[in-house]
Amino acid sequence: MELIVLVDDEGRAIGEMPKPLVHHGETPLHRAFSAYLFDEAGRLLITRRADDKATFPGMWTNTVCGHPGPGEDDADAIARRAEFELGLGVADVRPALPGYRYRAEFRGVVENEICPVYLGRFTGSPAPDPTEVGEWALLDWAAFRERQESEGDAWSPWCREQARLIEEAGLVPSS
Repeated sequence: MELIVLVDDEGRAIGEMPKPLVHHGETPLHRAFSAYLFDEAGRLLITRRADDKATFPGMWTNTVCGHPGPGEDDADAIARRAEFELGLGVADVRPALPGYRYRAEFRGVVENEICPVYLGRFTGSPAPDPTEVGEWALLDWAAFRERQESEGDAWSPWCREQARLIEEAGLVPSS
């Protein structure tokens, strides 16, 4: 069973909880990650969360999100989830927004995470697990942001906020 690392306001581990027990109306603050992975041509791989996901089902979002396990490095967790969800390898992972934190609610389920954001590359061809990913697409950054602006709530709230912050930090990858 996947364990989620519970943290205090400074991001220090204070406990662990089985993943199925974490996300609800009073979700405890926990550790997560969010990764934006690009192909060799500089296109971002976006994903639409499977319709039966417990949190934010059916929403478009960045390449992969998840939770590092106890003692697991974020880069290793990103590689683990990219392989599991999309059948992909990961390379050149680097921090983009190391201090990112957010809280969001959808249909009574709360996300409450200290969630560093990373940029990197993916290797291989997407072969999504349908219980995790409903659809995927490759877009250049401008087209990605245009879709977010025009489609609004079809996108996860963290992805919309992170994309703006990535731009403001001057980290938008050039195609």
